[in-house]
Amino acid sequence: MAKDKTLRNLFHDTLKDIYFAEKKILGALPKMAKAAQSKGLKAAFEKHEGETEGHVSRLEQVFRADRPEAARKLLDATLAEEKTTDQALTALAESEVNPHAEAA
Repeated sequence: MAKDKTLRNLFHDTLKDIYFAEKKILGALPKMAKAAQSKGLKAAFEKHEGETEGHVSRLEQVFRADRPEAARKLLDATLAEEKTTDQALTALAESEVNPHAEAA
């Protein structure tokens, strides 16, 4: 019979999934930057690569943390960076990438 999962177990499993995804994107970002035809997009991918390295590091800290307050602060920092990156990429797409694609 399967062991009942606690909320802490589910949280930990979700963090592992996020960690795996961050590691995958970390491998993909250099390729994306190399393939980018826009200087702005290339720079955004390169910037996000550095941020993603920080996300991986923070997640590793969360796995080692004993106190939930430490996990929340670390995850909040990553969430704030992700929101900023989303806004920057959206603005770049709307102002530069999408018009270029439509013209092609």
